[in-house]
Amino acid sequence: MKLPESQVAVLNAASATDATTIGSLAEETGLKPETVTQAAFELRDDGYVTVEEREEVEYELTEEGRQYVEDGLPEVRLYRAAVDAGATADPVQMGQVIGASGLGGPEVDIALANFGRKGYGSIDSGELAADADADAENDPESTVLTTLADGEAVEDADEETLDQLVSRNLVERHEETVRSVTLTDDGVTLLMEGVETAETVDRLTPEMLTSGEWEDVEFTEYNVEADAPEVRTGKTHILRQTADRVKDVLVGMGFQEMEGPHADADFWINDCLFMPQDHPARTHWDRFALDVPPIEDVPEDLVDRVEDAHRNGVGPDGDGYHSPWSEDFARAIALRGHTTSLSMRYLSGHEVGDLESPQRYFSVEKVYRNDTLDPTHLLEFYQIEGWVMADDLSVRDLMGTFEEFYEQFGITDIQFKPHYNPYTEPSFELFGRHPETGELIEIGNSGMFRDEVLEPLGVECDVMAWGLALERLLMLMYGFDDIRDVHGTMSDLELLREVEVLR
Repeated sequence: MKLPESQVAVLNAASATDATTIGSLAEETGLKPETVTQAAFELRDDGYVTVEEREEVEYELTEEGRQYVEDGLPEVRLYRAAVDAGATADPVQMGQVIGASGLGGPEVDIALANFGRKGYGSIDSGELAADADADAENDPESTVLTTLADGEAVEDADEETLDQLVSRNLVERHEETVRSVTLTDDGVTLLMEGVETAETVDRLTPEMLTSGEWEDVEFTEYNVEADAPEVRTGKTHILRQTADRVKDVLVGMGFQEMEGPHADADFWINDCLFMPQDHPARTHWDRFALDVPPIEDVPEDLVDRVEDAHRNGVGPDGDGYHSPWSEDFARAIALRGHTTSLSMRYLSGHEVGDLESPQRYFSVEKVYRNDTLDPTHLLEFYQIEGWVMADDLSVRDLMGTFEEFYEQFGITDIQFKPHYNPYTEPSFELFGRHPETGELIEIGNSGMFRDEVLEPLGVECDVMAWGLALERLLMLMYGFDDIRDVHGTMSDLELLREVEVLR
């Protein structure tokens, strides 16, 4: 009997008593593993061998993982510093503990994100409390990292711990399907009776067509079930994909995009919004102030009008806040807590000149807040900012805009709840129903800009405005229950590789 050369080689190398792996057969025959695999499947189909498969998983430390074996996990170092600072008895200023821990750069965010997750303590209003009963010295993730560094196997490690280390990019998981080949009785019989090598070719060449040789050769059969090598290329992050989709929708609704600085004067971020300077959201607990010189490029006449609105209100019946107002504070630089700073720049005419009604503008950009990390809050996230300037606008126009916008993403169950904002009246929050848990989650805030906001800016018509959370939209679209799965150091890499934005 004649068989292709690769099949003959595999038959001769295989054993009837012991299963031989594809790798061992490739080494013995000198053939490529994929060639041996194809030959083995062809022989299996003819009944001459059996092919058994098993999944093998190996774990390997990344460079970052090796560094943490030496230095310790950031959250463990933070916990030790907290214990030393007495945080097991009374909460301690978070900055004090971070300074004592020696953490810096991205390690700070990593430590804060995992400190609460592991039950080492809590963070509230800038103060850190440590749990005296926490066992950071026997941290399961640290134990696995040390085991891998020692070259030992981690088969007994908790699967959840291994998954967490992989998601943190401290460990790489290598999964492989190992195939083993064993001769059947028919295969042994075939070898005993004798098998010859058939002359086969695996491709048709121009020379064969020219010479006519193709009529006399035997072509190798192709196994369409054989595994192809996995190729992973880069792709756009799902948040960026969703942001691009949001931009397409809003442009289709007639909006233009705004652009502006991430670090801006408090004047644009809060003062123009009629936010009092002693408002809790403007303290160092909630904003990220930058130690840089104050901004100079702010129109003096606009500063005067905004200050007057804060002190005295607007109109004959206006009444200001009767609270301190400092131009130095207004010019101080901070990371924007919302992209409404862009709206103020555009509505005032400072960015693109005076605007005539009607106008529609939007932005989908990152903002920064000193929030406590949890499944729905991050220190930085994306806000969908938007506003419409026109005569005789109403809340019904605003609600209708939301219904049209969210319908583009298959979301039709939107609920509204009255709310108070210093800068809009009336105001309301938006809620959407989570597709998996069924609970209502807040997805945005909106309202009609007050006269105290518009008059200093020189706007004489109505303006309806909103700030929506891009990550919350993602939760409603795909059923994520923790935005840290798609954003930050705890991201689920497999999920990010596989999920595509719906169009």
